[in-house]
Amino acid sequence: MKIPALRAELGGRTFYTTTLTFQQVSDYVSRIDNELHKSESLKDLIQRSITANYLSIKEYIINQNEMFFNSLILAVYDDYPQWSEIEVTYDDKSTYQIGLLDFPSTHKIFPVDGQHRVEGIKEALRENPELKNQKIAAIFISHKNDERGMESTRRLFTTLNRYAKPVLLDDIIALDEDDTVAIVTRQLLEEHKLFSGKRIVYAKQKAIPSNNHDAITSIITLYQCNIELFKSYYFETYKRKATATALIEFLKFRRSKEEIEKIKNFLFSFWDDFSIQISSIAEYIKKTKNFATAFRNNENGGNLFFRPVGLLPFVKAVADIHVLEDKAFKQILKKFDKIDWNISSEPWVRVLWEPTNKRMIMNSNTLTHLLCLYLYSPNALNKKQKVKLSKDYAVKIGFTGTPSKVLQLINS
Repeated sequence: MKIPALRAELGGRTFYTTTLTFQQVSDYVSRIDNELHKSESLKDLIQRSITANYLSIKEYIINQNEMFFNSLILAVYDDYPQWSEIEVTYDDKSTYQIGLLDFPSTHKIFPVDGQHRVEGIKEALRENPELKNQKIAAIFISHKNDERGMESTRRLFTTLNRYAKPVLLDDIIALDEDDTVAIVTRQLLEEHKLFSGKRIVYAKQKAIPSNNHDAITSIITLYQCNIELFKSYYFETYKRKATATALIEFLKFRRSKEEIEKIKNFLFSFWDDFSIQISSIAEYIKKTKNFATAFRNNENGGNLFFRPVGLLPFVKAVADIHVLEDKAFKQILKKFDKIDWNISSEPWVRVLWEPTNKRMIMNSNTLTHLLCLYLYSPNALNKKQKVKLSKDYAVKIGFTGTPSKVLQLINS
């Protein structure tokens, strides 16, 4: 195998940057075996670190025409490739960093970073051999299969994996062109009056800063609300539950323009009805300045919809009822509008709002969700949910009676 490459050094290592076809990856790159540990159990531990995630990468390769990957980092040992440099002159300067890597027949290559990508590429080629000429960037380093070499490569292996960070949620919302919910969330921000201008917080977290007097919620909470609504769309469309695995697979690949439009219409229809049927939201939209001042404060907490820890479980409850009762959002929201949503009043006080210290309670998502369902209709909860609601609500409010009787307090 002869391939053109760039040579460079970093941290005392010489490395070579090049590209490999998928076929070359399949033919020449092997799984890690004896290269990092002599111990059989430690070798097994490394092998088991290759999870079923490589199958997801295979699906990505098969289904995504605009696929792209980070570079593979590959170690070479036993016989090292011969480097033939080529002098390149430009602007009266010359460099010998460009050349040709010539691999002898007995070389061995294994991935220091990119094990799942390598296995995903191999699996994709088995399913579709026509992908063989696709190319991926690769960086070659040398590896000595002795104690010192193993230690050095293990250090590199852990460094690359320890400091690799997953894509942040706010980056997904802002940039992802495959995640349909992210795409529609951006459209809501651009097109819907409820989220225009200062009415949304662009932050790295869900919480709304205490000095913000305009936003209804944060961009991350809006995306999470849309995920909950999308689950009901998924069930309605495909007649099956949107499990975590199904959700990940669906949002991994860009859908057709027609399906994106359907999902957009579904999500927009909820927020349209929410803006009209919920009185406090309709009033909020009419404000011309300090939009949220009347709905969020540090004296009594304000309105549940203007707190991320309240809005998200509420939307989840509406989505659940939409599926359970097959009712339009408009009908559900119209009924919900009759409830007192001030978090300093029952049943929200001591669940979402601590009246003594005048602060939010942040760990009540599940309980808030169940309370929303129960307030809509006790029949919206199954037996298991009612038991959990009874126990959790009793603990929150310090109820000392029989937990099953605590539900009588909710609508009183």
